[in-house]
Amino acid sequence: MTGLLLVTAVEAEAEAVRAGLGGRLTVTAVGVGPAAAAAGTARLLTQAEAGGRPYQGVIFLGIGGGFAGRVEIGGTAIATRSVAADLGAESPDGFLPIDDLGFGTAVAEADPGLLAALPQAVAGTILTVSTVTGTAASTEALATRFPDAVAEGMEGYGVACAAAGLPFAEVRTISNVIGPRDRSSWRIPAALSALTDVGKTLGLA
Repeated sequence: MTGLLLVTAVEAEAEAVRAGLGGRLTVTAVGVGPAAAAAGTARLLTQAEAGGRPYQGVIFLGIGGGFAGRVEIGGTAIATRSVAADLGAESPDGFLPIDDLGFGTAVAEADPGLLAALPQAVAGTILTVSTVTGTAASTEALATRFPDAVAEGMEGYGVACAAAGLPFAEVRTISNVIGPRDRSSWRIPAALSALTDVGKTLGLA
């Protein structure tokens, strides 16, 4: 893969991907949360454009939570679409996504060409949230609203917005099961190791 901007949220994720890339591509940490990730990605894209070396696509890579029964801890999830799950409004009848309000869309579709070039993994919707899910009730609500969702993170939709029409994809390796918050059950080393494996695939493509 050439001409791609590879971004993560934090440096530990970037280091894990670099370990697999073997120096063939670069990867940059752009910040945690949709706003910081969007701003960091936009800055890198603008700098590349100004330097006469525009990127041809953007891939976000990071660790995240996985929905039980849909993807395993240490496994890899690839987004068919990245959805801002909490972008909308509350109502007496339940959550109203921004799409229903007529103010745009909370959905960023992944580029089919990039998806075809990524390693085989569990594919489905990856949710972008500003508050990580940490209760059984909120987990059930999200799983019901998004029956095809496989994972959640905090940056994918923001990075997709910054990509502004460029081919985009999101990859998450799973450190924990989404549900009641239990930090002791998280397996971050396993998720980072899986990111390195993804990097090896990208470095060979």
